[in-house]
Amino acid sequence: MRYIPATDKDLEAMLADSGAGAFEEIISQVPKEIRDKAKLKLPPELDELSLMRHMKSLSDKNAQMDDTPTFLGAGAYNHFIPAAVGHILSRAEFFTAYTPYQPEISQGTLQAIYEFQTYVTLLTGMDVANASMYDGASALAEAVLMAVRIKRKRQKVFISSAVHPEYRETVKTYTGDLQITIVEIPYTDEGKTDIDWLEKNIDEDTAAVALQYPNFFGTVDDMNAISKIVSAKEALFISATTEIVALGLLKAPAEFGVDIAVAEGQSLGNAVNFGGPHVGLFATKTTYLRNMPGRLVGETEDLDGKRGYVLTLSTREQHIRREKATSNICSNQSLCALAFTIHLSLLGKRGFKELAQTNLELAHYAKEKIASLPGFSIRFNSPTFNEFVIQSDKDVIELNRKLLKRKIIGGLPLQGFYPELKNTLLFCVTEKTGREEIERLAEALGDIS
Repeated sequence: MRYIPATDKDLEAMLADSGAGAFEEIISQVPKEIRDKAKLKLPPELDELSLMRHMKSLSDKNAQMDDTPTFLGAGAYNHFIPAAVGHILSRAEFFTAYTPYQPEISQGTLQAIYEFQTYVTLLTGMDVANASMYDGASALAEAVLMAVRIKRKRQKVFISSAVHPEYRETVKTYTGDLQITIVEIPYTDEGKTDIDWLEKNIDEDTAAVALQYPNFFGTVDDMNAISKIVSAKEALFISATTEIVALGLLKAPAEFGVDIAVAEGQSLGNAVNFGGPHVGLFATKTTYLRNMPGRLVGETEDLDGKRGYVLTLSTREQHIRREKATSNICSNQSLCALAFTIHLSLLGKRGFKELAQTNLELAHYAKEKIASLPGFSIRFNSPTFNEFVIQSDKDVIELNRKLLKRKIIGGLPLQGFYPELKNTLLFCVTEKTGREEIERLAEALGDIS
């Protein structure tokens, strides 16, 4: 079906089929005061200076990470962004150029996307990468859909319960109305995906197994063992990385036989903001290239032998018939992907590794410091990168309130996602969290607990 706007006759037919007498019946759940388009209770207009002061007073009510150390991670990481990233990003040719509809005219944009793709393949070790996704969670959901397309008659996907809870929810949202069964793999007392459970339950109807690397608890699963189990059933192996900096030290997913590697790239060049926008990374093997969602830029030569860039694959509904599209991604947030690319270019191979090493060392310093306090212990005794889980004998919600009064943002309470993990906190440390701030946290925890 080609995309054609609905006519009044079409709308009447849809209302008749839905059993609703009028459109208002469909939106009857929306509160009446909103449907009545009641006037907003806005104060009188302000001049620019007064408005700036007013907005500043509102923003000052928030805890600012510049003067409030934060130990929150869980998918949104507070990393340092060099000033050069913003400077290059704001160049007019990048800042104004959106998705090019005559792409080959925008050679600079295509080159930037090509370099982004190259970086993603270098980080993941995979053969090919696309031009980015909305975020890591939607990239994982697209990976699951892609795996089911490849495996056709197989409709079951196993996903580790140690995958970020919101990533799992996104997968369920994408697959909720499809004939796909999502099965969650439990985690062990070590905070790792339960390999024995997976081996007993995986079967010939399994299209793919997905896990997080490192996982939501910050620990690293036994990727080799899981890869062997998945391969024995001829299913696809999907890895999702929420903290891309970890790949500065850990082996690339491809080294474990991963078929589709997705990740969240926010850690490089993109600020935490209020949870977005982020940038999803998506890479796979050449074998599965034509099943990959999104679009891909390739390098070529013109008749004079000059290097050029072209839109090589584009499975978007804007370029092919909607029913043939493997993805409906319209805005690939190229600017976020470009920020990622610039930051990684500035770091270089050695700088990226040093960044990862700094994160690792600071996180381990914090882990040992907190665990040495009375009433605190390490919940999962497994290798970690820059996140780790701490068990407390106190109410961690109350602990966080007290920390905030001391201008410190504590870890993420896990009991909201995992009721069995009562009074546990997921702490995160990045290069922006210095030793002085870690010691300040430890001192505060020692005082208030």
